[in-house]
Order: sequence, then C-alpha cells, then structure tokens
Amino acid sequence: MHTIDHAELADVFNKDEARVDWHDETLWWIRQKRDKAVNQLPEWELLRETASKIKENVLSNLAGYLEEFEGNAQKNGIIVHWAADAKEHNQIVLNLLKGKGINKMVKSKSMLTEECHLNEHLEHNGIEVIDSDLGERIVQLAKEPPSHIVLPCIHKKKEEIGDLFHEYLGTPAGNADPQFLTETARQHLREVFLTRRAALTGVNFAVAETGEFVVCTNEGNADMGAHLSEIHIASMGMEKLIPKRENLGVFLRLLTRSATGQPITTYSSHFSKPRSGTEIHVIIVDNGRSQQLGRPDFRNSLKCIRCGSCMNTCPVYRRSGGHSYHNAIAGPIGAILAPNLDMEKYADLPFASTLCGSCSNVCPVKIDIHQQLYKWRQVIVQKGYAATGKKAAMKMMSLTLASPTAYHLGGKAGRFVMKYAPIAVNNKLNPWYKQRDMPEPPKESFGEWYTKNRKA
Repeated sequence: MHTIDHAELADVFNKDEARVDWHDETLWWIRQKRDKAVNQLPEWELLRETASKIKENVLSNLAGYLEEFEGNAQKNGIIVHWAADAKEHNQIVLNLLKGKGINKMVKSKSMLTEECHLNEHLEHNGIEVIDSDLGERIVQLAKEPPSHIVLPCIHKKKEEIGDLFHEYLGTPAGNADPQFLTETARQHLREVFLTRRAALTGVNFAVAETGEFVVCTNEGNADMGAHLSEIHIASMGMEKLIPKRENLGVFLRLLTRSATGQPITTYSSHFSKPRSGTEIHVIIVDNGRSQQLGRPDFRNSLKCIRCGSCMNTCPVYRRSGGHSYHNAIAGPIGAILAPNLDMEKYADLPFASTLCGSCSNVCPVKIDIHQQLYKWRQVIVQKGYAATGKKAAMKMMSLTLASPTAYHLGGKAGRFVMKYAPIAVNNKLNPWYKQRDMPEPPKESFGEWYTKNRKA
C-alpha cells in the first residue's frame, strides 16, 4: 500500500506559490524576532547549556523523578494516572468524563492530545470537544490538524479565517478584520468556558519537588477552562519533568523567546492542588517515549520543550508547510520523534531536511537535531525502509565514489551529456531540475586541471 509522503504533500502545498512565499516570510520574521530577543541576553548561551544539563539529569533519572512527582502531586490532592500509550490515555479521559456524566469538554492546546488523536476518540464516543486556543479553534472549524506546534493556523490567511467564521460563527460574509474576528472568537469561547464542566490542558513543565505543573499560554484560555470547570484533566508527556521549582526560571526565559521572541508567555500558570469541590487529574503518558529514551542516538530529542523555533528557521518546513509532515508534530523535531513511533510510516521524514544545522543552532535545549536526522537516515536505510529508488541511487553513488576510475568516467559522461544532450538532464523526470537551473558543464574536471597545472 502506497502512503503519501512528504515530497508529494509538499508538492500540493507548493502549487500555491504566493502562499508558500508568505508562509516562508512570516516564519522567517518570527525567527528574526527570536534573534533580537535572545541577543538582548548576554547569558543566553549559559541558559541554553543549563537547560540542556537539567534535562540531561531528568532523562538520566527519569523513574525517580516520576515517582517523586507522583508522590508530591498526590499529597497535594491531585489524582495521578499512568498511560502506556495513546489508546490508554484516551480511554482514561473518556472514563473520567463518563464517570461524571459529562458529554462536553473545553480543551486548551496540547500537542500530546494531537499525538493521541484524542478529539476523534471522544467525538466517536459522543463527547463534544471545543478547542479554546484561537489557532486550534480555527483549524478545528476547518477540520484540519494544526500545522505548527505554537502557531497552529499559520498556514491560513485572514480571509480564509473570515470565511470559516462566517460559516460556523455567523459573522458577516467578507469580513476579515483580525480584531473583529478575534472579538468574535472571544465571545463564542466565553459561552463555552461558562458552560463546560470539564477542561483539559497540556503540561509545559511538571515540578518533581513540589508536585505542581505549569501551563504557558498567551490567551489565558487554559486558566479560563481550568478555573471554571469542576474537573481539570492535564495530559502530560513523561519527559515534561524538571527537578525543582527554581529550575523554572531557566526554562521560562528560554521558551517564549525561542518561540515568538517574547520575554515570557502572557500567562504562566501553576496548578498544585484542586479548589474545594473540584478535581485535578494528571495523566502521565509514555506512548513511545521510553523506547526513544532507550535509543542512545535519539534520547536527547526528549529534551524538547515544544517552542517551535526549529520549524521557524527550517528552510524545508517554511516552504513545504506543516501538513506535509503527516504527523502531529511537524518540522525537524517531528521528523526525529515520528520514526520512533512508526519507522515504516514516517521513513520519509528524516530525508525532508538539508541537514544545514540551523535547527540545532536555535534549539533552546541544545538538541543535536540535524545530527539525529542524519542518524535516522542511516537506521532507516539499514532497516530496509528507504524508498527503492533512493536505495538504488545511493548504492550507485557509493560504488562510483569508491572507485576513482568509475568516478572519472562518470564525470566525463556527465559533462558530455550536459554539453551535447542537455534535454537528458533538463527534464521533469529529474527532480533537481524542477526547482533549479542546471549549471553550465565545465570544460574539464578539477582532476584534469590539476594534472595539467601541477608542475606550473
């Protein structure tokens, strides 16, 4: 069975050249905002190094920190659940809601629930879910997944959002004024917050020392949902731990500067114990994380704090769109995390990179992203999941580069063809030709030039 891969999906996105240019420029503008923000901090590299070392400590002692967090959370009155995979996580949420006779829930942004396909599971079981993050609500109305972990609807233009709001929220046709649309969403969501008995949030950081967790938003929607509901469910990847509350200062300074160029999120909300008459449930989810932890070459990817800076800087992501990654988390970090879950299904993603290293340069926790992409390529080829054409081409290239004779003959043949039969190269069957002008063939190779001039 043929699965649609990144290249094919990127081709679909690239059909609208104006959108691609706008998407590219917008994300690069955000990358530039990030650069301005971090250059104001002389200690930026020290913060990155400190955060990386804290996360190294967590990953090296994960079992102990998880137990410490569970114990302290339970002392605070939080109910802790453990989920081995997405199916178990979704069932726990469903059971909690059904146990209270709840069939409507409000949800703030959580990439883990996107990874687990929670919305689909709940809706299939008669639970209505409203996403309260504005970007998430927009893509939910459009019946699309988010295309970016921080900017879920970055692929949408305001006119398209205006059309969606006209269709679903009753705004006047053709009104695409951002302020008007935002106010419409605010009024629409206010009613949702006031009437939902259950709210779900993600978890940005969980503090082992205190048993509390922190949720970072710019819209305050997590707070509105959690504080107005009788049951607050928090979905947490098991890697979201930090040892002590004092460590938060490091990560909060890094997170939003990396994501949007802000000094800090508008809201950084601490949840440590339920109010009288309410419940807080934390679901700690594995879903492949322990397997990634056991892969020495890839365990550092679990340091990720979901800032999205690798996407904003990536030349491939910016010009292929988030949906081309056919995975909950797109971009360079998604291309590392996805093959861990299903190597065959996501074998294409580590190849959707130039290996330029820009992602590693901006990562606030110093994940060696481009190195891991390169390592995944090797694993995927060794396991036999690479495309047949790619394997054949690499084998041919390997044989050519291993033999000086074959290399020189190949070079001569290539120059001859480009000079006398350019149509053999300059055609649509050559993927390189689709986006590029092929170079003029040189009169001689470097080897020939060197032999001629070495005694000069």
